[in-house]
Amino acid sequence: MTEIRVAEGASLALLGLIRARGYTTLRVVADKSTLGAGGAAVGTVLDAAKDAGIGLGFTVFDPDMLVAGAESVFRLMLDLGTQRPLLIALGSGTITDIVRFVAHRADLDFVCLPTAPSVDAYSSVVAPLVVGTAKVTVPAKAPVAIFAEPSVLAAAPAAMIAAGFGDMVCKFSAVADWRLGSLLWDESFDEVLAQRSLAAASMAVEAAPKIGIGSPEGVRVLFEALLESGTCMALAGHSKPASGAEHQYSHFWEMKLLREGRQPILHGLKVALGTLIVAGYWDRLRDMTREEAKSLMEGAALPDREAELEAIRLGFGQDAPTILGMARPFLDMDAGSRRALGAKVLGNWEEVRSIAAGVPSAKALAGLLETVHCPTEAAALGLESGDMEAALALAHYVRDRFTVRKLAWLLGLA
Repeated sequence: MTEIRVAEGASLALLGLIRARGYTTLRVVADKSTLGAGGAAVGTVLDAAKDAGIGLGFTVFDPDMLVAGAESVFRLMLDLGTQRPLLIALGSGTITDIVRFVAHRADLDFVCLPTAPSVDAYSSVVAPLVVGTAKVTVPAKAPVAIFAEPSVLAAAPAAMIAAGFGDMVCKFSAVADWRLGSLLWDESFDEVLAQRSLAAASMAVEAAPKIGIGSPEGVRVLFEALLESGTCMALAGHSKPASGAEHQYSHFWEMKLLREGRQPILHGLKVALGTLIVAGYWDRLRDMTREEAKSLMEGAALPDREAELEAIRLGFGQDAPTILGMARPFLDMDAGSRRALGAKVLGNWEEVRSIAAGVPSAKALAGLLETVHCPTEAAALGLESGDMEAALALAHYVRDRFTVRKLAWLLGLA
C-alpha cells in the first residue's frame, strides 16, 4: 500500500520512512529542471540522511528531449551498479515512469516526490515506455510513498498544470469508452472503479477556476484527483479507467514526433486535444436514433483490410510491426464477424446513447480547458495539418481496445 501525503512539509516524512525501513543507500533520480524545482524541499532530508551515514547518489538527466525509454532506463541501471538503494523519483511523469520501471525490474523500492501536477500515473503499476519510437505500456511498480507539497506543485510551469487538468478531464470519455468496450467488445468492466474515476474528474472540474489561477489549493485538488485516477488504474490492473480513444491520439502524435525528431509535447496537452476530437464523436451519437445508426451502417464503406494494413505500414514506419499486432483483432474480422458486431451495436443502441449522454459536449470541454489555459487548437501545440490528418486516419490502431473511434469507423463517421 502506497503511503500518500499531500501537504506543506510532506517531504520531511521521507526521513522517517528511511529510518523506519532501514534503507542504507539512496539514489535521487531527476532532471536538471526538477532538481531545481524540488531540491529545496528535499534538501533538508538528504542532508540529514548523509549526516546519519546513509549513502547518497544522483542520476540527473538533461530535460531536453528526455524520453522514458531504453536510453534513460539503461542509464539508470548503469548508475545503480551493484547497489540496491531506495530510489527517489524527483520530478513528474517521465522521471517517474523511468524509475517505476527500473524499480520493478531491479526489485527495488522507490518514493515519488512530484514537482508538477501534470499526469495521473504517479501511483500507477504500469509504465508507458518508448520502444524504438513505439509507445508500449509495460508492467512496472507502484511507489512505497508519494510525498507532495502544494506550493512546489503550484510553482510548476502553467503548461504542466494545464496538462494535468487535460489528463483529468479526459476521464469522462475514457470511462465511456470502457463502457462501450464492455458492451460491444466483451471487455471486462468494473462499475465501482468507473465511478471513482468519474468522481476524480468531477473534483478537478469543480476546482477549475482555482486551478486556472494557479492557487496552491486548486492545484492540491487537481493533484489529489490525479492520484485517485492512478489508483483506479492500479486497482484495475490496466489503464482503461483513465485512458480511451483520446490517449490513442496522444500516443500517436508522440510516436510521430519521435520518429521525425521533433520537439515533444506534454502528454496531458495532447490528451486534451484528443479529448475534444473524441467528444465530437460522442456529440454525434448522443442524439442519433437507432434508425439513423442502421442507415449509416448499411451505407458505410468499410475500409479494405489490405489497404488498411498498408496504411499502417506507411503511417507508422518502423513502429508498424508493433501496431499491426495491436490492430489485427479488429482488422481480421471477417464479413460475418462485422455483421454480428453491427447487429450488437443496433441491439444495444439505447445503451450506446446512454453512454454518450455521460460525456460532456465538445463545447463544454473546450470551455473547461480554456479556464485552465490549456490549448484547444492543434497549431497552438505545434501540430500541423498533416499530423491531424494522420491521427484521424490511424490513431485508433494504437492499443487493442474498442473505443468510440472504432464505433465511428463502423458507422462511417470517420
